[in-house]
Amino acid sequence: MTLKLVIGNKNYSSWSMRPWIAMKIAGIAFDERVISLDDPAFKSEIYKLTPAGKVPVLIDGDRHIWESLAIIEYVAEKFPTAMLWPTDGGARAHARVICAEMHAGFAPLRRHCAMNMMRPPSKRELPPEVQSDVTRIEQIWTDCRARFGEGGAFLFGAAGAADAMFAPVVSRFHTYDIAVGPEPRAYMEAVMMLPAWSEWEKAARQETWVLPRGEIDWPNVSRA
Repeated sequence: MTLKLVIGNKNYSSWSMRPWIAMKIAGIAFDERVISLDDPAFKSEIYKLTPAGKVPVLIDGDRHIWESLAIIEYVAEKFPTAMLWPTDGGARAHARVICAEMHAGFAPLRRHCAMNMMRPPSKRELPPEVQSDVTRIEQIWTDCRARFGEGGAFLFGAAGAADAMFAPVVSRFHTYDIAVGPEPRAYMEAVMMLPAWSEWEKAARQETWVLPRGEIDWPNVSRA
């Protein structure tokens, strides 16, 4: 039975992007269903699938798995040859640490720099708490590349779960033209060159939904 991933708008839904990118990186086949976050039937449809009432949701037969990191863990366990996590125990532990930090943290960045892949890249002034998030993320990326990045352009060499978890951050940094150092910039470029990234971005640009809460310049809506 084919897995099904239920997601929100590709232009706006950072949580949806994470497991989608992970499964594409791993070559895991799945069907997808997109429900706009502002669809009047969104809550009623999602509550049929998860008591959390949020996307994404992975459906595997009678199993329903929600929360992006839990979905990634589930498919990594179901498809161990996909190598979503590093094989080395120390690297794998560190990958899980930074993924958990990403999943639980960086609220100021999330609030101030909403994911919006169709917005033309342009700078936005960053309050101190947002700049602090940016600095920490740069530290994570630089440290991972230095300690574990040998053999590839990604955080742990080959593209995997950690890169999928940070993909929406790459999108935010790009959209708001956030200044980062040479190593984080090279990492961002590698992520944005992934075929999975290009596929997601192309689909996002074809969407016609406009969500005011995802448009920081509202009521003005800019499109690249």
